[in-house]
Amino acid sequence: MAVVSVGDRGTTAEQTPGWPVYGHPMGDIPDSLTEALTAVRTAGRPALEAGAGAGNATAALRAGDATPVYPVTDDHDHATGVGERFTDDSAVHPLEANLRAVPLPDDTVEVVTAHGLFNLVPTTDTTGIVAELTRVTASGGEIVVDDYGPVHETTRALFGAGNAVSELLKGEPTYTCYPAAHLRSLFEAHGWRHVETRSLLEPVPWTAALLDAHAEAATDRTDTLSDPLGTAVREHVEEVRGRLGTGSETGRMYSVRLELRGGKRGEQS
Repeated sequence: MAVVSVGDRGTTAEQTPGWPVYGHPMGDIPDSLTEALTAVRTAGRPALEAGAGAGNATAALRAGDATPVYPVTDDHDHATGVGERFTDDSAVHPLEANLRAVPLPDDTVEVVTAHGLFNLVPTTDTTGIVAELTRVTASGGEIVVDDYGPVHETTRALFGAGNAVSELLKGEPTYTCYPAAHLRSLFEAHGWRHVETRSLLEPVPWTAALLDAHAEAATDRTDTLSDPLGTAVREHVEEVRGRLGTGSETGRMYSVRLELRGGKRGEQS
């Protein structure tokens, strides 16, 4: 299966350290994905997974007989892994591309998933991605946006440490937990109509392994910081991780479903 490569900047969903894990094409579909798509008609409809990590949303879409399906990611390893996962499925067409410049014609797809995408998107990029997802979606199409709302201050401190390192190195944060209402408003500004918002996980189980992976990712990036700053940041991350102990259950993973009705922004009279 060929992987199309376009551009070098975008955002990949589920880039949590330790992800992705490529397995059986229809295996390991998270319950949250299955739940998010229960009210969406997918059979026979062309679909797009915005920010493909392991391709789990693609698997969920194919399990619902969506065809064709376009998993889009700017990460070469993820695009290759998704291609290998679905190598025997001619309905899956991975695209290695910037989510602000998807290499598809206008009105190509009817179903879009953005599962765990936007918490990895800096504020400066959100509008461009929403506009592009709108462009490639046909009138009457649906999008399901699943993401994490703000978390408890203790867990937030760990993500904040990772963001601090990212700000120092790249000038932008790694994680931003947007309220559901914020993402809803971005899509509504581009002509989408809100259908429903509901909880997928509440509270969210942040396991010890997941917290360890986030802490390790943050400390690994401090290797490029000179001392005493590098040492101070590493010690802070270790201290925050220690306070979280064996895990934390906090926050909410929500699902926002919208429909594209009555014309897109710029097409309306």
